[in-house]
Amino acid sequence: MEHAQIRENYSLRNCNTFGIEASARYYAEFASTEELELLLQEPLVRDAGKLLVLGGGSNILLTGDVAGTVLKNNIGGIDTIGEDEEFVYVRAGAGVNWHQFVLHCLALGYAGVENLSLIPGSVGASPMQNIGAYGVEIKDVFHELEAMHIADRKRRTFDAEACAFGYRESVFKNKYKGKYIITSVTYRLRKQPVFHTEYGAIRQELEAMGVTELSIGAIAQAVINIRTSKLPDWHETGNAGSFFKNPQVPLDKYAELKTAYPSIPAYPQESGMKLAAGWLIEQCGWKGHREGDAGCYPKQALVLVNYGKATGGEIFALSEKIIGSVQDKFGVLLEREVNIV
Repeated sequence: MEHAQIRENYSLRNCNTFGIEASARYYAEFASTEELELLLQEPLVRDAGKLLVLGGGSNILLTGDVAGTVLKNNIGGIDTIGEDEEFVYVRAGAGVNWHQFVLHCLALGYAGVENLSLIPGSVGASPMQNIGAYGVEIKDVFHELEAMHIADRKRRTFDAEACAFGYRESVFKNKYKGKYIITSVTYRLRKQPVFHTEYGAIRQELEAMGVTELSIGAIAQAVINIRTSKLPDWHETGNAGSFFKNPQVPLDKYAELKTAYPSIPAYPQESGMKLAAGWLIEQCGWKGHREGDAGCYPKQALVLVNYGKATGGEIFALSEKIIGSVQDKFGVLLEREVNIV
């Protein structure tokens, strides 16, 4: 096979931010839609059974070796493809590092993604997860994406409606899971910024930085400072960022919890209230807890970490215990944000 080398029994340790040691039966990389199309016609890929597509590997927990084929998406390139009075449209290859994309937009003065600074992972994963932070989600800046259907290799364009975005959710996590490979994403960014400083500690951080005039650069730096202080660098301590979603509960359940726990943090949603999963986990005594090399990060209970040689199975087992104890104490079921493989 000339265009892309398929490797056997390939270590995935450097392909996942948890730093889990696991291997793929077959492994190949692609840097264009043409290479991907050729790879999908290869018998080793087509008939492998399980096909796992990796971007930055920052939202998966490998609980064992992958028996099928792993394809690593390296499609690059960032281009401004159009504009109107209010917006510029920027297309990025799915393999582009997300934070590098944010920095590119900041440098050009394009507003909308500054609150999403320093989120690990790739452009292609951003709509799949509808990533979000500090009051902004991908759906707020999304225009469209292109994806290739794995079975027939046809290319399709999805607009926001077709993606069916929800909280850390899209059509690619349920209805079309394992059916498409995202190849590029086009974002709709503002020429004149609309600032979002009402979430988390952004305002306090801006004050601490001595910022008197708001800018997208200042907000991005505030977010970077906050994330750096709270979250471990995966290059040093394996992790996948927030391991659990913030749960949403009906108003009557919230009222019951508020009576029992007056200090419980919560945020109004269209239907009910969103609770802070990190707070719930902390109340159950898990923050800073460690079992071998699997642990719950001391500075942020939402983050599970690999201190060195933890297996995916050990981290998964710890997550099961945390879910069980939160359900026992609060009657609230936590969902994992990280994909379990």
